[in-house]
Amino acid sequence: MGSFSIWHWLIVLVIVLLVFGTKKLRNMGSDLGGAVKGFKDGMKEGDASVDASQQTISGRQTIDGEAREKVDKTVS
Repeated sequence: MGSFSIWHWLIVLVIVLLVFGTKKLRNMGSDLGGAVKGFKDGMKEGDASVDASQQTISGRQTIDGEAREKVDKTVS
């Protein structure tokens, strides 16, 4: 009772095609694919910006650390 046979899935597919139509399903699929691609690209850009901000200049000092030192020297 917990599993569906191939015939059950085919009947569900036919009903979905009748209700939505192939054009609307195709558009929904391409929209979903575009959203997933956009999300993946955004994640890659976020990782790249984090990596760039954590690059070391010399030794253990980061770019942010060097900027703070320059601000501290100009304020003092």
